[in-house]
Amino acid sequence: MKIFPAITAAFLIVAPSVWAQSDPVTLAGDAAQQLADATIALQEARGSHNRIAALTNTIKAYEQGLDAIREEIRRATIKEQDLEFDLKSQRDEIARLLAVLQTMQASSGPIQFLHPNGPLGTARAGMIVSEMMPILTTRANALKFKVEDLAVLRGLQQNSASILINGLRDVQDARTELALAISDRTDLPRKYTSNVDRLTTLINNAETLDAFATGLTTTPEEGEVDVGLPSFAMAKGHLHLPVSGIVLRKFKEPDAANIARPGIILTTRPFALVTTPWPATIRYAGPLLNYGNVMILEPSNGYLLVLAGLDQVYGEIGEILPKDSPVGLMGGNSSQNDEFSSLSKFGGGIPRSQSLYIELRNGQKPIDPTQWFALNKE
Repeated sequence: MKIFPAITAAFLIVAPSVWAQSDPVTLAGDAAQQLADATIALQEARGSHNRIAALTNTIKAYEQGLDAIREEIRRATIKEQDLEFDLKSQRDEIARLLAVLQTMQASSGPIQFLHPNGPLGTARAGMIVSEMMPILTTRANALKFKVEDLAVLRGLQQNSASILINGLRDVQDARTELALAISDRTDLPRKYTSNVDRLTTLINNAETLDAFATGLTTTPEEGEVDVGLPSFAMAKGHLHLPVSGIVLRKFKEPDAANIARPGIILTTRPFALVTTPWPATIRYAGPLLNYGNVMILEPSNGYLLVLAGLDQVYGEIGEILPKDSPVGLMGGNSSQNDEFSSLSKFGGGIPRSQSLYIELRNGQKPIDPTQWFALNKE
């Protein structure tokens, strides 16, 4: 079993005096501790279920830590650009003044001939020079400190980029191990065994997501067993989002084509892990219409949680998943390796280029998911 400790130490040793000034650094330190805890959990896990939970926690910790590192690179890049602008505007001015003073001090001729007004003018010029020297020295020292700060920032960017590369490689390995662990999983309870013919008919006849979801709700599966899941009503207002992301479109908010969907759209980073926010039964997992891969969960009788737009889905229809179980991964351009493109010069990160559609239904009607999820303010 592979362990992922390298990034943890790197988080803690790179430029602590600089990172301590920034909130993302605190996040990076927390993420490093999560990584350490997850690594221990990997070593201690014995059963399939424990190993899946440990891998899930590890991937989430990596995602948080990598976001913190990207933010640190972004801030360092912006600060570097500001410093370069200041240096460019001040360097030439100070250099010219210092050159004049050095020329005056190096002159071997009689000092009274340096000023056209003779000794009195020379004396006045000397007083001006003596007053300017401390000011110029102060400005020169400030310039020197800015140059040193610039060198520190560039070193920080290089170290952070190295941490980012190592972390991205490790999280990719963790995702691969997670997929293998889920494929070997045999210990989940099942609410029913899916009727393949019935499901195929439902897919073929459904022209919309609403029609498909309504068909799932109105036609119970054969051999369905009543299982005691916790009350979903208790979760209202407290559910965490299934994936780390930002709300792009709210409930029934029209998009650019003036289409208002009865759900919300999150933008996420490529290959982000998607988990179930509540214990739930898998009612459907696979491609559907033009939504890409879709995961439909039943957190309680009468409720359906639709997650559409995934690249991969985990699990089988009828399985009962604990809270925070992985249900899939978002997509990404693997040919260009979206994640490693996060080393771009400006921003230090990659855009949240993937979209996850979330729809919550009660009975046969969609309801506003924002009333159920504790939405982040990112």
